[in-house]
Amino acid sequence: MSGSKLFGRDEELATVDEVVDGLPERGSALLIQGAPGIGKSALLDHAVTRARNSGFTVLKASGVQAETHLPFAGLHQLTHTMTDRVSRLPPVQADALLGAFGMAAPSSSASAPQFFMIALATLSLLGEATAEAPVLLVVDDAQWLDRPTLDVLGFLARRVGAEPLGLLLAGHEDRTAWPGAPDIPELRLTPLQPAAADALLDARNPGLAPAVRRLVADMSAGNPLALIELPITLRADGVAAESAVSPALPLTTRLERAFASRLADLPSDARQVLLITATDDDGALTEVLTAASALAGAEVSVRSLEPAIAAGLVSVDEFRIGFSHPLVRSAVLGSATLADRLAAHGALAHTLHGQPDRQAWHRAAAIGRPDEAVARQLDQVARRASGRGAAAVALTALERATALSEVPSGRVARLLGAAELGLELGRTDRAASLLHQADQLELGVLERARLLQLREGLEVDVDTSTPRLHLLITTAERAAEAGDPELALRLLRSAARRCWWSDPGRELRERVVAAAERLPVPELHPDLVYTLAAATPVERAATVLDRLERLERQGGYDIQAAATLGTAATMANAYDRATGFLRHAAAGLRGQGRLGLLAQTLVSLALSAVHTVDWETGLPAVAEAMRLAEENAQPRWLTGARIAKAQFAALHGDLETALAVIGEAEGRGLSVAHPSNLAFIQITRGLIGLAAGDHAEAFHCVWRVFDPADPAYHPFLQTIAIAELAEAATGDDQRAMAKAALQRLVTSTGAGEAQLTRINLGFAQALLADDEHAEEHFRSAFALDMSRAPFARARLMLAHGAWLRRRRRVMEARTPLRIARESFASLGVEPWRERACQELRSAGEGSKRQSRSDWDLLTPQELQIAQLAADGLSNKEIGQQLYLSPRTVGAHLYRIFPKLGITSRGQLRDKLGMN
Repeated sequence: MSGSKLFGRDEELATVDEVVDGLPERGSALLIQGAPGIGKSALLDHAVTRARNSGFTVLKASGVQAETHLPFAGLHQLTHTMTDRVSRLPPVQADALLGAFGMAAPSSSASAPQFFMIALATLSLLGEATAEAPVLLVVDDAQWLDRPTLDVLGFLARRVGAEPLGLLLAGHEDRTAWPGAPDIPELRLTPLQPAAADALLDARNPGLAPAVRRLVADMSAGNPLALIELPITLRADGVAAESAVSPALPLTTRLERAFASRLADLPSDARQVLLITATDDDGALTEVLTAASALAGAEVSVRSLEPAIAAGLVSVDEFRIGFSHPLVRSAVLGSATLADRLAAHGALAHTLHGQPDRQAWHRAAAIGRPDEAVARQLDQVARRASGRGAAAVALTALERATALSEVPSGRVARLLGAAELGLELGRTDRAASLLHQADQLELGVLERARLLQLREGLEVDVDTSTPRLHLLITTAERAAEAGDPELALRLLRSAARRCWWSDPGRELRERVVAAAERLPVPELHPDLVYTLAAATPVERAATVLDRLERLERQGGYDIQAAATLGTAATMANAYDRATGFLRHAAAGLRGQGRLGLLAQTLVSLALSAVHTVDWETGLPAVAEAMRLAEENAQPRWLTGARIAKAQFAALHGDLETALAVIGEAEGRGLSVAHPSNLAFIQITRGLIGLAAGDHAEAFHCVWRVFDPADPAYHPFLQTIAIAELAEAATGDDQRAMAKAALQRLVTSTGAGEAQLTRINLGFAQALLADDEHAEEHFRSAFALDMSRAPFARARLMLAHGAWLRRRRRVMEARTPLRIARESFASLGVEPWRERACQELRSAGEGSKRQSRSDWDLLTPQELQIAQLAADGLSNKEIGQQLYLSPRTVGAHLYRIFPKLGITSRGQLRDKLGMN
């Protein structure tokens, strides 16, 4: 049923044609969904013919249920004709892609290719091909593709806009066929209308007896495959066939039974070959015949397939064998006994010498009982899959190995290993189930400790109660006594993180730190620095800052350590120290393709950039973090990115965007509503209120961070929020509340070690002081080193100038107000610049209108691309860094140049002020 024989599918054909015909100008993707036999494959065949007639490159693959456990099997199907081009890719991409296909030496776990590097390599490979002709990827039965391949296709689908690259996938309507690309357009096929069904019957089965025709029409319910196949079955076997396709059965079952009714007439050797074919995960003819011979105990030749070919059940060429429809495979398997299916898997396992992964899967399927030897083979499968960047396949292998385990200790290790992979993949439901299973077994001290640490990774429970923290501490102490101080430190790090989320009291926080400091680990261990910063950000601030400075001077820390240290610095309010670590971490994580951790790191980098009003760093970090957090289903970090975006928008004076984005953060972030997130949201709302000149609303929002009865209460973030609270406090009651909060902070922090903490406290003391002592506090605040806090310094200048003007010291007021105005202007902080201008006008001095800066003309992603291009990177190099195609980068630059009024890359540095 193809071409002009697609009866009643005019609208659907037009949709598919639009994808194909538009390829020379733009890329697009489409997911075709519907019941078995509804016409998905026919639409794909039509698209393939149309694309090839237009001179396009067509790459095809078809999902097979037996292949779902073979990592990147579907991707290899799609791209195997292009492997000669892989050598043209950057070496790191070529190695990742060849490793994914098992065509390179296995990687060690430390250097295993990351999924996103494999996906980028695929994008680059296809991008090279599109330079010669548009490329159409066509995938049938996508629900049976292996998960790593589906994830790669989702990655591609989100990036095809600027490429002449099309993706057409077809899958069952009752399955999630494309989980990695939830926003891709869908085309759902419905049953044919009666007129189209009649036309199809006339074309494929003319001369049907009226009674049979009515029966077929009723049974088929508008399903094209049923309209074609049911008449054959009914004619072939009369009453028996009619029973097989009883109207009482679901349509899919009717079709399977229709195909099964033809199997009964086949010779036994043909049925055995079909059973092996249905059980096999490759379809190689020689392999199938060899296994069928082993199953039969005698040689089986290709001639045994002639009856099946004649019945329209299979198609065969000199290399491969395939079923005419996936339901034929289902019918073959459904018609076989359990013993026959187990024997077929056993025959394939016996045949597959030199293919250890496939052999292990078939051995596992061939036994109906635990077998430790097979479980160990699956352990090896999992290790090899991880080494190829296919963590999803490794997870499935360990889960199956768990079911086959005979040794209790092996079962525990496999459950915990599988749960760890589940967390890595973001599949928290599966991880939680695996951990629950492990919890029911007899566990040793270290196994119990690892179980608890993995449960921390679920982040579903943000319980900061005393019992939870006690459990983490005591389990860590037992793990240390059992000889694993690294595991103990990871547990204490988790406890410290919970302390930072919501303060459990100083005594318990000090206990976490004391336990960590007793461990035999170096004092500059990143996890130890993190633990001190998270549990005692005020009390141990001096120690944390000292160690951060030493590590900064010493260098040599790895990427994971840089991410940990950058986060630790933000917890201690050392944002000036955080930026260097976080930039180093982001660059390394991007290069390794570890985009899940990269999203977290970019959020911390963006929030750090807010404090220095570093638009060139912060805006691209926000945009990239939001994109990655959405792609990786990381709601907590998407909330963090939105908070940073809203803060930048407030600083810029784009209050409509700021309110919309913080509303999204607050509304969609409820599922990950840690007290720290809630506090950041209220601080951001306070900043928006100040930008809008609504001091009462700003005070109301920020005060929630100081109110112990409020869910947004967060004592450690009060050192950040105190500046906003002081600026928002205008009435006597508000000033009294703010002064009391300030006094509590001064008492608890002392002099404060983090520079930002000292600056914020000094700023608040100056703004909240009575007139008699204000001058002294302003002098003290100005004496602080604010070289890395230009926004805070400008706000202090504005506050001082306003105070002087109100005291009628107008001539003195003009100097700090001018400095504030120029500082705000250079920072691009429009609401505060306008406020400084108003104060200057009140002091008798006018101000010129501020023009927009060049970076302000670009979107955050355009700014990031422009910066990289200004640094001399090619489109291909930029694409490698940002996981975009070179063509997409070129399209962005095409829009960037006219915005900046330039015509070449060489002019970018001057326009962006990068000289």
